[in-house]
Amino acid sequence: MLVDSHCHLDCIDLAEFDNKFDNLITHTLDAGVEHMLCVSINLKEYPKMLEKVRAYPTISVSAGMHPMADETDEFSIEYLTQLATDDKVVAIGETGLDYYYHKGNPVWQQERFRAHIQVANKVDKPVIIHTRDAANDTLDILREENAEKCGGVIHCFTETQEFAEHAMELGFMISISGIVTFKNADALRKVAESIPDDKLLIETDSPYLAPIPHRGKQNQPAFVHHVAETLADIRNTSVEHIAEISRNNFYRLFGVAS
Repeated sequence: MLVDSHCHLDCIDLAEFDNKFDNLITHTLDAGVEHMLCVSINLKEYPKMLEKVRAYPTISVSAGMHPMADETDEFSIEYLTQLATDDKVVAIGETGLDYYYHKGNPVWQQERFRAHIQVANKVDKPVIIHTRDAANDTLDILREENAEKCGGVIHCFTETQEFAEHAMELGFMISISGIVTFKNADALRKVAESIPDDKLLIETDSPYLAPIPHRGKQNQPAFVHHVAETLADIRNTSVEHIAEISRNNFYRLFGVAS
């Protein structure tokens, strides 16, 4: 059985599931995915997301605001801390830095990033990190805010071997998405080959980044098996082994009962 350690279930177009959320979850479980982490990207939509998934014991959630969320969106440490005390919440984020679209004025992203780590340390829950074109600043802030206390994961990893090693030194896990199946992802496959068994997670980032052979279509948690298959191939092991280690790492990091 597999675990999808990062997906956005509330963003999936349910048309292919007869417009029923329950059909999506049933389909996912039938595909051999036993647990999903539904990751928050927008605090304005967070209550609706939580309401949609709360009744499902096979779904955990995070609380936080994506670095690409609008700069003017309301945010406070107090509100995030309040959300994080819910038993359904197993992580803070996703948070981090994305300079790809915001090269000019990253200060507000950095401030929010720091606040998320502070909340994670306060409530003793791991933090989910998004980083794009911001490797050095991401690592600097993780160190400055003592993120090793809460730990967490670098999700949808696309950085260098050096970045991975620094992140793992801080106690972070590395999560591999469907990008690892792309033809132009040789550098990522090389890094993925070297990640220690006890630091590896897998994810879909649904509905985004569908893996080959579904690239260009909507992604879904059931497709996480393509990530596992690719990792098994490049790490010269079995899909069952990838499923086992990534599942065990997920439950250990996020404190979810298996």
